[in-house]
Amino acid sequence: MLKKNSKKHLHFALGMLLVISMIFGMAYTQVNAMMVEEKPVFIVGFDAEFPPYGYKDTNGEYVGFDLDLAQEVCNRKGWTLKKQPIDWDLKDKELNSGSIDCIWNGFTIDGRENEYTWSVPYVDNSQVVVVKKGSAIKTLSDLKDKVVVVQADSSALAAFTGEDATEENKALAKSFKDLQQVSDYNSAFLNLDSGMVDAVCLDIGVANYQISSRGDSFVMLDEKLASEKYGIGFKKGNTELKDTIQNRPPRKLKLFIKIDDVTKFKNHIFTHICKSKKQFPRKSNTLFKMKREGVFEEIAAKWGLERVIYLDERDASPADSPYTKDKLNFGQIMAQLMEGVGATLLIFFLTLLFSMPLGLLLTFIRMSKLKVLQWVARIYISIMRGTPLMLQLIVVFFAPYYIFNISLGSDYRFYAVIIGFSLNYAAYFAEIFRAGIQSVPNGQREAASVLGYTKAQTFGKIIFPQMVKHILPPVTNEIITLVKDTSLAFVLTYIEMFTIAKQIAAAQTSILPLFAAGLFYYVFNMLVAFVMGRIEKRLDYYR
Repeated sequence: MLKKNSKKHLHFALGMLLVISMIFGMAYTQVNAMMVEEKPVFIVGFDAEFPPYGYKDTNGEYVGFDLDLAQEVCNRKGWTLKKQPIDWDLKDKELNSGSIDCIWNGFTIDGRENEYTWSVPYVDNSQVVVVKKGSAIKTLSDLKDKVVVVQADSSALAAFTGEDATEENKALAKSFKDLQQVSDYNSAFLNLDSGMVDAVCLDIGVANYQISSRGDSFVMLDEKLASEKYGIGFKKGNTELKDTIQNRPPRKLKLFIKIDDVTKFKNHIFTHICKSKKQFPRKSNTLFKMKREGVFEEIAAKWGLERVIYLDERDASPADSPYTKDKLNFGQIMAQLMEGVGATLLIFFLTLLFSMPLGLLLTFIRMSKLKVLQWVARIYISIMRGTPLMLQLIVVFFAPYYIFNISLGSDYRFYAVIIGFSLNYAAYFAEIFRAGIQSVPNGQREAASVLGYTKAQTFGKIIFPQMVKHILPPVTNEIITLVKDTSLAFVLTYIEMFTIAKQIAAAQTSILPLFAAGLFYYVFNMLVAFVMGRIEKRLDYYR
């Protein structure tokens, strides 16, 4: 019976190894195809939860004002545009490590002048306050003793607490009951709609989108907190790429373009050039030529931003929103989420495939007679179990660049997710395996020794089958936890299902996509629990 089960386990393991080899083979082929691609690839980093500058539309495509500008530039240059969503809190690391070529997504120049190499500004954006319709808050002074929310690391936050914040705004912030920070504007408006906060401070372009998309529920105060300029951010000192994108303007031509995180854009371009040994061709003026031809204004009008682009030097007042307000039904949301289900399942299965053998190896090291090896395993397990998985993923992804000065590019993103998850879960499985091995009575080891079994034979034929039987319940718990933890891949902006759910929620200004994602996790965990339950029942041969 045990021998038969061992063969089944061996066949299963070999099958999984074959599948993973095929997956990595296809991935390697795809990467090689990208490396020999004739057209230079321009990788733009953007926040996919920041409409109308960049977000996921009802067709599941990444669209927005800044992405349209980037696409037009690539069309004119003969480049291939790669739209790379990023975690906004990690934008500098993405740019410096070469994972992206630039940050082009409503990126504020003000206060960051010396941190990046900037293009000319292209949007004169104001910071405004949005409240619920019918609220008693009519002016900025009415915000005293109120709860105000802003996006983390945003211009609105800088307007209140930054070094360049005016004394009036600093005093206003001190008068608040609380100034809270959230990761995205969809969360901010959910807080506002539910009454958890009293006001949201944000960019006027984003405010227009949110107000128009959420019906007749919110209003914008007439007073503005501050005005800022958007630009394209490149890595500090990368003037060559900046000039390639915008080129020098004719004399007396007042054109301003705002772009975020130029440093990332510069680093990624440099990395791509080094890998492909190709140069980005410098043709005639691009952004400035787009302005002279009227294309720039056409793109701005498409997104309802014609009154905030700095080129017209007009007052940044609210305008009617012309972009799509179509809402997705539950079926359409689920259809878009299915695009990320494959990535979620890939993380799940590959993590199990690598973490379980690694965990068993850690168990042997942990139970070694050599004290040095025992302490190495103990320290490793302590670190992996004592620090957040999200932090470990960040370290795995950015450590090659910041520690060893090796730029692996955005293609490393997927591998970093798998490595991070596998290293983390191996530590948990190691302790479960150790407990399972120690639960087998010593008398069985002694009996095997008397019968002439080697240590390998004793473990393979006697200890291991019993260990598997004993550890199934805790292993099931870890596997169920892994299903939910796959959502943490969003920190590296690896596009799995939960990342897509957040992007759809931001674009649709609705919490329904998050509930749909939760339903998937619940159903999948029920399936996992059912399968593990059947395995446990199958191995309960004593009863």
